[in-house]
Amino acid sequence: MNYDLIISFVLATSALAISPGPDNIYVLMQSITNGKSFGIATVCGLISGCLVHTTLVAFGVSAIIKANDTLFFAIKLMGALYLLYLAYKVFKSDSKVALSSENVPKKSLWQLFKQGFIMNVLNPKVSIFFLAFFPGFLFSDTLSTVTQFYVLGLLFMTTSFIIFSTIAILAGFISDYLKQNSKVGVVLKWLQIVVFVSIAILILI
Repeated sequence: MNYDLIISFVLATSALAISPGPDNIYVLMQSITNGKSFGIATVCGLISGCLVHTTLVAFGVSAIIKANDTLFFAIKLMGALYLLYLAYKVFKSDSKVALSSENVPKKSLWQLFKQGFIMNVLNPKVSIFFLAFFPGFLFSDTLSTVTQFYVLGLLFMTTSFIIFSTIAILAGFISDYLKQNSKVGVVLKWLQIVVFVSIAILILI
């Protein structure tokens, strides 16, 4: 079992979870507008949806690995190219973190959980990202690939839950800090780029 790969996976997941994106910005604004518990309810919904994507990728890729090693390599190559494409999109994007509490409707905890879950499950980009991200971190020659994908999925969910929940709890402080320190956006932008490129290289080698 390669524990270095597991640690690298957790660190990469942490970096991506911290970097500004639609999900954590949504959690941040729900917490600022409605309260911390509402932000955490959104987090629970988003993270629960990851289990669906993990299942789809785990069984789909595992079947491909058993069927054809060359096809599996092609998937990893496509995954690396997709990650490089994401790095390019981040590079071309504005480094400013846009925060706006306008048009954030008041909803119940259950409604926010459901919305977070549906937002995640119905987003095909999550499955595509998992398909690109997970194969480079298969860490064992003895465990089945399905088991390894579920372990990675649970690590991804746990790490993201901790970081997203921290964002929800510290929403006011984070919002004020981002508004006062414009350079933070630049640092987080390049952090995303480095992580995407590093993972792409790791997958290829």
